[in-house]
Amino acid sequence: QVQLIESGGGLVQAGDSLRLSCTFSGPTFGSTFSHYAMAWFRQAPGKERGFVAAISASGDNTEYADSVRGRFTISRDNAKNTVHLQLNLLNDEDTAVYFCAARLVSLSSAVPTSRYYDWGRGTQVTVSS
Repeated sequence: QVQLIESGGGLVQAGDSLRLSCTFSGPTFGSTFSHYAMAWFRQAPGKERGFVAAISASGDNTEYADSVRGRFTISRDNAKNTVHLQLNLLNDEDTAVYFCAARLVSLSSAVPTSRYYDWGRGTQVTVSS
């Protein structure tokens, strides 16, 4: 069973930066971290959880929501079973709980933006204006 643990959230001011991390462990049936596409989603108060960014299993391809493109950067370290999300130029609309997600993929270059089945518990990001 996959386990995902997020860290790095906090309270920051508008314009500041944060770096979120997600540690991956526990896959079964011979799969490893390098077989999983990884993504970040977020859920603001009173809103549904939405896609933020994703990275392919190989790390070669990425996708971003329009609202964060150019400000956020997703990356992964397959040697350390970790995925990161660098958040720059934060504004109050970025306030949310950020969730890490994993999806086993057959194509290492694929970057799915939905249908993730393994989730972390989330880390809170609060931006004060």
